[in-house]
Amino acid sequence: MLFRRRARMLRWLVCGRLGPVWMWKALLLFVAIGFAGQLLGVIFNKSSVQSAGRSIFSSPDAQGPSLGSCQPHTHIMFLKTHKTASSTVLNMLYRFGEERDLRFALPLGYQLGYPLPFNAHRVKGYRGPRAVEFHIMGNHMRFNKAETEKVMPADTFYFSIIRDPVALAESSFAYYKEVAPAFRKAKSLGDFADNPKKYYDPRLRNNHYARNLLWFDFGMDHNANFSVALAQRAEAMIRRTFKLILVSEYFDQSMILLRHALCWPLDAVVSFSLNARQQKPSVIGGVSGSWVGKAAAAAGVGGRVVRSQAKTLTNVTEEQREKLRQWNALDWHLYKSFNRTFWGEINRFGHAQMEQEVALLRMRREDLARVCLRDGGKPVESHRIRDKNIRPYQSGLVKILGYELQLGLDNATRTACLRMIRPEIQYKDVLDAKQFPRALAAQPQPGQQNQGLMVAAGGSLSRQDSSRTGERLVGGEAVGRTVEEGERDWDGSRLMRRNLTLIRGQEKGR
Repeated sequence: MLFRRRARMLRWLVCGRLGPVWMWKALLLFVAIGFAGQLLGVIFNKSSVQSAGRSIFSSPDAQGPSLGSCQPHTHIMFLKTHKTASSTVLNMLYRFGEERDLRFALPLGYQLGYPLPFNAHRVKGYRGPRAVEFHIMGNHMRFNKAETEKVMPADTFYFSIIRDPVALAESSFAYYKEVAPAFRKAKSLGDFADNPKKYYDPRLRNNHYARNLLWFDFGMDHNANFSVALAQRAEAMIRRTFKLILVSEYFDQSMILLRHALCWPLDAVVSFSLNARQQKPSVIGGVSGSWVGKAAAAAGVGGRVVRSQAKTLTNVTEEQREKLRQWNALDWHLYKSFNRTFWGEINRFGHAQMEQEVALLRMRREDLARVCLRDGGKPVESHRIRDKNIRPYQSGLVKILGYELQLGLDNATRTACLRMIRPEIQYKDVLDAKQFPRALAAQPQPGQQNQGLMVAAGGSLSRQDSSRTGERLVGGEAVGRTVEEGERDWDGSRLMRRNLTLIRGQEKGR
């Protein structure tokens, strides 16, 4: 009896004062659901972090085959020659340096005083010989060893890239026809090749684009009469300074040699072709099939005559090609000599190993293109790129292609992909803003970069502030630089012309 009375009292307390039983059951159910949801959320978040951490750029494939115990080079000077796929190489240097917070020897404008011989004071932030540690230099310049050594450390690795002068002439004619008077007067490249002296005047500005352009970029007199002795002296000078000369026609093989020379991971030398023209036959990466046999023949192994694997030019006969080689005889000597050296390096490297590593490089490029790029990774016309900040600058004569990023990329992957496709001009602006943040307020904001352009005569593009640097953008490159008396460095120091170089005002009396 006592037990029943206590049970009734307990039910009265629970139901009357603390609520009905069903309410407690519902409350317990909601608590259980909430706990489970929180637990699942933590698991989901961990999974997302792990997924982002396992980005394609952090996979083991990014490192490539082992390079042993070597240490990566971080002091690098790249002589960026014209129309040789050098913009693609510069993008690799930009990416490598940006990812590791290295300091770039950047120009005041977009080139290091070109076409004047390089002067150290054209480097933004230069304070005197090796007063500031610069890691990477790679913007267009006319090479001047003595001035370059004032900027770069003693252990700097120097390298450059060359191209068959006939193919280079075709590309230069397309890009610089409205800039170089010799090209502007000619009806076609074939017309120019038949009688170049009819159109060429060495005294006219920007005609250096029309003759021995490689020789000019290496800092030598491109109008000198050819002689074997002269060519051999110049070749020896280049060999003493530059540890590696790449060959544009065999770009992928060049990247493998460069990777091993610099001790860099594979992803550092994987690239997408930048600053490419529409309808331009691709010769990057070598030829299909058994490239070893074809390339060895092209390199003149065994005493055979050197011939490049570049595509046959439209509307240019073999006779005209030979005339272009004679017109660019100094460049042709450099190309033959360093082409042979290039294939000697591959012989020492090993053809089988080169085949394997080139295959890995191309596979990796395809993987990254599938992740990063829309339209199957194919370059697209500028107007199809929705992000205006990564549209390549256009010339009125040729269409420069770019890339569209895939949608839905996580932040880390998108950042890495964006670095691979960012055009040279915009990338330089990004690095400049990082190295010199105090000047950021005076620079156009990213969304205003394209608004800072205007169409100049002939359909080429030039920046509205080009009076500061005297540069004019054509085909994504600044050309035809002039120097104004009284021009000032970024820190306000006055610069002046003297013997085709620039010096600081306070050094005038020295």
